[in-house]
Amino acid sequence: MTAKMKRRAFITLVGGAAAAWPLGARAQQAMPVIGLLSGTDREASRLDAIWRGLNEAGYVDGRNVAIEYRRAEGRLDRLPALAADLVRRRVAVIVAIQSAAASLAAKAATASIPIVFSIGGDAVKLGLVSSLNRPGGNITGTTFLYNTLAPKRLELLHELVPNAAVIGLLVNPKNPASESETSDTQAAARALQLKLIVQNASSSHDIDTAFASFVQQRVDALTFAADAVLNNCRDQLVALAARHAVPTIYFAREFTDAGGLMSYGGDMIDAYRLTGVYTGRILKGEKPADLPTQQATKVELIINLKTAKALGITVPLPLSGRADEVIE
Repeated sequence: MTAKMKRRAFITLVGGAAAAWPLGARAQQAMPVIGLLSGTDREASRLDAIWRGLNEAGYVDGRNVAIEYRRAEGRLDRLPALAADLVRRRVAVIVAIQSAAASLAAKAATASIPIVFSIGGDAVKLGLVSSLNRPGGNITGTTFLYNTLAPKRLELLHELVPNAAVIGLLVNPKNPASESETSDTQAAARALQLKLIVQNASSSHDIDTAFASFVQQRVDALTFAADAVLNNCRDQLVALAARHAVPTIYFAREFTDAGGLMSYGGDMIDAYRLTGVYTGRILKGEKPADLPTQQATKVELIINLKTAKALGITVPLPLSGRADEVIE
C-alpha cells in the first residue's frame, strides 16, 4: 500500500513538473526554414559565403536550420510564383539573391516574412528600402557595387584601348537595375566622346544574336550591364569575346578567372557572407527594420595579361599598377 502511494506521488510530481515546463522543453521545436530565392542556378561561391555567415551566427544547415531552394534558372518571370510558393511554405526568412528581380519579387510577395537581399545595385533607387540606415518594413540586406560602377568600367576600358571609338553595351532588359545602369553608361560615353551601341539579351540565344549584331556594327570594345543571367552565361560570353577578338570589360572577377580580359566590381563574396550573418540575426529575433543595409566598399580591378597578349593589347603600366590582381 505504501509502495503504491509513493508511486502515485511520484507520477503526480513528474506530471506536475512536466505541466510547468515551457512548451519548448517538452516538445522538440520545429527547425526554422530559410527560403532561398535565386534568379539563376549558378551560385556555388555565393552559397558558400552565405553559409559561412550563417555559421558565424550559430546556424548550420541540417543541424539547426533547413533550406528550401527556389531557383528561376535565368527565367526571371518565374520569380513572383517562386516567391509566392515560399510564402505559402511559411518559411522563417526569405533570402533573395542573384538578381534584383528576386528581391523585388520577394518584397511584393510578403509584408510580414523577413527578407534579406544581396544585390549589385542601389537598394534605395530600386525601391527595396526607404534608406540604407533605416530600411523600414520587413526587408534589409547587402549591396556590392556592381551596377553603380558602370561608368568607371567604361573609363577603364577606354584607358586600356584608347583608340576604341565604338563601344557595345550588353544589357538584360528584364533586370530592374538595367535601365539606370544603361543611362549611367550612356552619360559616361558622351563625356568620353564615344559612340555607345546597346543590345539586349536575356538568354543564351539572345547573347548569340547580340554578338552577331555587335560584329556587324563593328564595335571596337564591349562592356556589360551587371546581371545575374549574364553572369550565368559567362563561359559563353568570354568565348564569344575571344572568338571575335573584342576587348571586353566585365562586372565580376569570375569572368577574368574564366579567361576574360578585365573586370571591375565590388567584393561580392563578403557581401554574401554578411547576408548570412543578417539571416542568422533575424532567426534569433532581430527585426530587418533595425538592421541597416550593408554596402560593400571594396572593389577589385582584375586584368588577365594572357588574354591581353592574345588580343595584341599592351596594358599600360599605370593601369596594371592599379590592378588588385594580374593574371599571367
